[in-house]
Amino acid sequence: MPLQKLSALIDAICNFVICNDSSLRSQPIIFNPDFFVEKLRHEKPEVFTELVVSNITRLIDLPGAELAQLMGEEDPKLPGTNSTASGFFRSLMSLKRKEKGVVFGSPLTEEGIAQVSQLIEYLHKNLRAEGLFRVPGNSIRQQILKDALNSGTDIDLDSGEFHSNDVATLLKMFLGELPEPLLTHKHFHAHLKIADLTLFDEKGNKTSTPDKERQIEALQLLFLILPAPNRSLLKLLLDLLYQTAKKQDKNKMSAHNLALMFAPHILWPRNVTANDLQENITKLNNGVTFMIKHSQKLFKAPVYIRECARLHYLGSRAHTSKDDLDLLTSAGSKELQPLKSQKRSRLDSCHQEETQQRTEEALKELFLHVHNMPDSAKKKKLIRQFNKHPAALTPGSDVPTSPAPRRTRSRSFSGLIKRKVLGTPVILERKSRDSTPEPVRVSKENVQLLQKCGSPAHMSQAKLKSLEGQKEGSCRRMRARLLSKDSSSL
Repeated sequence: MPLQKLSALIDAICNFVICNDSSLRSQPIIFNPDFFVEKLRHEKPEVFTELVVSNITRLIDLPGAELAQLMGEEDPKLPGTNSTASGFFRSLMSLKRKEKGVVFGSPLTEEGIAQVSQLIEYLHKNLRAEGLFRVPGNSIRQQILKDALNSGTDIDLDSGEFHSNDVATLLKMFLGELPEPLLTHKHFHAHLKIADLTLFDEKGNKTSTPDKERQIEALQLLFLILPAPNRSLLKLLLDLLYQTAKKQDKNKMSAHNLALMFAPHILWPRNVTANDLQENITKLNNGVTFMIKHSQKLFKAPVYIRECARLHYLGSRAHTSKDDLDLLTSAGSKELQPLKSQKRSRLDSCHQEETQQRTEEALKELFLHVHNMPDSAKKKKLIRQFNKHPAALTPGSDVPTSPAPRRTRSRSFSGLIKRKVLGTPVILERKSRDSTPEPVRVSKENVQLLQKCGSPAHMSQAKLKSLEGQKEGSCRRMRARLLSKDSSSL
């Protein structure tokens, strides 16, 4: 596997999840904890930069000019830019860079990194060479290898034609010919401030002991806002130097020795001499030593940056600093019980509403079924049962209204006499069978009688029987009078 792909996997893998699917068990799922961080960096670079820089200024003190340089709003003001000697040195270096190749002397690109990664991959397999990166190689072989890389041809470094010292020297040459150091000129002053981060004693006074945790956190943040090609190559390079230092018993190259070799290419401003840097040389060299020793931790985003990026895409409130995340964590335990009770009551109310809704729908379907039944005594009985229960569904605006009932016959005495004379029987038994008689239309002739007897709904059975007896007696007497008149006329 190429070194670049291996390094990318190491950077991305956080956890392996075992699949339940037997067909996928041989292919572990890779979870990248920085997924939302990378998404925010590519989709909303301005928001991402503001988020990271706000946390950088929380850790280190950057005056207005240095902060503007870090943000790219002003050109970096570097040491030694006004001296005559450095001006001559810069002009000499610019002449050397006039003949730019495809890889060497050109701005850093992903294509250039792909070519140089061949050198890094080869060196990973040859870390035991004594004096690696310190002993120079053969200049003729180096030129052949350089021309091959610039032309983009494939190189077989394992053929034995090139020595590990040739490859190591060519890698340093590539870094030295970049237009600016790998950590860029904009970050120069920020790295000087990181070197000054020290612990405090019990009285709050600064000590000479470096504050490693804050230095690692500040470097993590600074590396997040590096250009993508610079960050990729820096990851590959620091990993190589870390593995080289682990073999220092064989190659005699410690992390500090390697920092002396690579600090001018990684961190020193271009076109400056050691005299220009003066007291800052020690800070810069120690800073690169620290990067090599802790390289396995520097390319992971801080936890609060991950959480902020995740919340940004989930639509929740974003926490822009570590303090916000700590506050959220401490408050979470206190709010856990009220949230659980609220959730439980919310679920109970939702369950009750769902049950009530289903009941109403079932009643509506039942009423429609009864309404569509043909007219019968059973249908009338069911409708009366609906009317007895106010909680049950009754026909409303959304239910078709039943057809208007037939006009009820008059129950006045004159009407009864006419029907008796004409021979139409009065069916009183059918009405007495119904427990709830249909509403009766009261005529003017019966108003006084109804007022005397009271409301029909409140009449006792004895009063009803006496009323019916009075009606039948009056009918018999009237019929007898009519018959006597008819006989006398004959």
